[in-house]
Amino acid sequence: MEQTMEAIGFRRYGPAEVLEPLEVARPPLTPDGVSIRVAAAGVNPADWNLRSGRLRRFARLTFPFVPGADVAGVVAAVGPAVARFRPGDAVYAMLPNVAGGGYAEYAAAAERAVVPAPPNLSLAEAAGVPLAALTALQGLRDQAALRPGTWVLINGALGGVGHFGIQIAGALGARVVAVCSGRNADLARDLGAEEVLDYTRDDPTAGEARYDAIFDTVGATPFRHWRRALRRDGVFVTIVPTLGNLARQWLTRVGGGPRLRTFFVRPSGADLELLGDWIAAGRVRPVIERCYPLAEAVAAHRHSESRRARGKLVLIVDERLAASRAGAAPRRDVARAESGGDAVSASRQG
Repeated sequence: MEQTMEAIGFRRYGPAEVLEPLEVARPPLTPDGVSIRVAAAGVNPADWNLRSGRLRRFARLTFPFVPGADVAGVVAAVGPAVARFRPGDAVYAMLPNVAGGGYAEYAAAAERAVVPAPPNLSLAEAAGVPLAALTALQGLRDQAALRPGTWVLINGALGGVGHFGIQIAGALGARVVAVCSGRNADLARDLGAEEVLDYTRDDPTAGEARYDAIFDTVGATPFRHWRRALRRDGVFVTIVPTLGNLARQWLTRVGGGPRLRTFFVRPSGADLELLGDWIAAGRVRPVIERCYPLAEAVAAHRHSESRRARGKLVLIVDERLAASRAGAAPRRDVARAESGGDAVSASRQG
């Protein structure tokens, strides 16, 4: 008999109000898969862009759709080919955006995408890390090719991706200029920005400064405006996928001058493990503005869509688990949550 679970999702594109409680099938456990009892799920702009239909050119969804690419929780069961984890382990992971599944009691991921959660974070805090931090890491390290001493300007520096970007750029040895609202200037400096520009009064392209890279997390200003602030061999990296950006990206490859790169974040256990090491060492930390109960996902989406959230928003799926630190997440009763469990779960309890 098919097992079901409670989730929040949508049956059609539309505003935040299309989100509704759902009873859906539990994701199946594959041979190399990990079933995660979700403690908390991060909220990202990708969630509401998918919900609104703005990304339908890039991603076709099957309804009903359960959004959520960020999950943190404890392992509920593992497939027979999984050797690294056992039930009760505290983990976090990024699920593929177009697959979703985070706003639910259980999620499933391939072993290669699952990583032990940083021991110095609660599982609620850990849920705010994966997608945003991976986006910043892959954008700055792989697309912008930051090196020690290079100058990078980060636009939208106190959003979910941006606040990780400040810290990750610093961990890569780069020097950071942050663009954000004046009320967030102190936090931007605390996270490692050497200079802060208030977008409500400063035009970051108007001065004489020229940057090796610009990392844009907002997408409100076209590349032609930013390119004058780049060195001739500089690169403009944006996480906003528009048809115009994709076309201009090709043109900048064949022409001279600054380059434009648009990219899509990919799940990576190796990258997430690196981020976890930095978090454990105190070099990177998530800023969580607010946690919402899963039942208040509509309010969380509205807040995120306002573009005024500072850092990350998180949905709490299991309050007890979410409050526990990853280094001390309770193992008790995890296998029993599997409605009797399976042979693999039982054999790995030790």
